[in-house]
Amino acid sequence: MAAVHVPQILQGASGRILVFDSATHVEAYVAHSPSEGDLVVASSYAGVLCARMVMSAKPRAAIGLDCGIGKDGAGIAGLWYYEALGVPAAAADTQTAEMGNGADLYDNGVVSRVNDCAQRLGIAPGMTVRDAAESMLTGNRKPAVFDPARRLVVHEGSHGRNIVCTDSIAWALPEDRERNVLCTAGHTGRSVVDYFRGFRPWAFICSDGGIGKNQSGISALADVDADGIAGASVDAMTARMGDGQSTYFDGVISACNQTAAAKGVRVGQTAREAALLLLA
Repeated sequence: MAAVHVPQILQGASGRILVFDSATHVEAYVAHSPSEGDLVVASSYAGVLCARMVMSAKPRAAIGLDCGIGKDGAGIAGLWYYEALGVPAAAADTQTAEMGNGADLYDNGVVSRVNDCAQRLGIAPGMTVRDAAESMLTGNRKPAVFDPARRLVVHEGSHGRNIVCTDSIAWALPEDRERNVLCTAGHTGRSVVDYFRGFRPWAFICSDGGIGKNQSGISALADVDADGIAGASVDAMTARMGDGQSTYFDGVISACNQTAAAKGVRVGQTAREAALLLLA
């Protein structure tokens, strides 16, 4: 039988925080002392394997380490495992807290990544783990309105035209019509053509989705060229799909249509450069 490692237990007005040196200690502890609805802080990587272990405690929320994020994002992949289960979760920068030292993670850790459930509670990168844990329990940082589209105006141009990030072209707004450059984060395949034609943004930048079979990930670029809609795609290896802000801040152009090329957009540009050209 696995040894029972008793966590540091912190009692607050809004719930308990269980602080473990390792996610591997969680299962044995909850088998010995059943737990549900606590916040679990475990100084292990925030990957899927550790998330499974932490979920044995049926936590209200969870915090781990990003462990440098690593290959294929494995160090934080558990954040989306938690997301699928409706559990707010965050990972702390491994340069701010020791691996295998739960107390140090709780006392000194700084959040580097969060899932959407945590974001809905106002948890954001740069917060201390202490503050994030308190906010996860109390909801005291919860924004009055959470925008699931994560719509953000990143540049205000002339003539009322702006560069706007949102996670999907499906979340475009009537105000975008013939006005805004939308940086979104889905693929640029045929299923999005109706959205482009329906919302008709001034221009757009999406992901190429890895381009894929028969260049299906960028096929919409040519389809909307005939409609006079300028569009481009970023390399899916440079920006996170599903994150429009990553498209804008991280993306590198991999393809564009002729309408965008006429505005000066070129393969190899940053999305930020291309978006400014499209805005003109």
